[in-house]
This record gives sequence, structure tokens and C-alpha cells, in this order.
Amino acid sequence: MPIYEYRCQDCRRRVSVWVRRMGEEAESCPHCGGRRLERLVSRFALARSDESRLEHLTGDAALAGVDENDPKSVARFMKRMGQDLGEDAGPEFEQAIEEMEHGGPEAGEDTTAPV
Repeated sequence: MPIYEYRCQDCRRRVSVWVRRMGEEAESCPHCGGRRLERLVSRFALARSDESRLEHLTGDAALAGVDENDPKSVARFMKRMGQDLGEDAGPEFEQAIEEMEHGGPEAGEDTTAPV
């Protein structure tokens, strides 16, 4: 069942509508019930391989403005890298990024309790 996007000429909203078969059109606006729908060209996502995403992240443009001596700069890059890869790195990663952004424990400082 395809999803098509329309602009309702009655309520002026952009709406997404499931239709039963390819080629069929929506009958009415799910928001206002209006029947004057204009079909729009839908947006799409471009699937990229992991290798392509890694190449993009390590390219000169992605690294521009990253200062390895500035923890906030590195934290912004790491956050962007995590979002681009779509991976959940877990709460430890998020905590480390947050500390870097907000000036948490100094780099190299041992914050673990003695065993």
C-alpha cells in the first residue's frame, strides 16, 4: 500500500494518505474531509552504505572546524558522527559527550572509584 502526499485545497494542509493500490488516488483529506486534493511529489531518502557514510564523515569538509585541542569542538563532531551513523552508542557515550560540551571532568582525569 503506497503512501502519497497531497495538499488539500480546502484546509491548505499537506497530508500523507495511504491508498490501497498503486495508481489509486485518495478520495478525501484525512484532516478536514475536503475532496479537492492536489497530489505532490513526495520526498525520498537516499540510502547510503556504511562505507559511504564513513567516507563522508572523514572527508575534509566534515573535519573542517574541528579543533582537537578544544573538547567542545570534538564533542560536536562526535555527536554529529553518531547521528550520521544512526547508531545508539549507549549512555556512556552520551555522558562523555555531555561532559566534553559542558566542561566536565578534565581530559585524562581518573573519575573511577578505587577498587
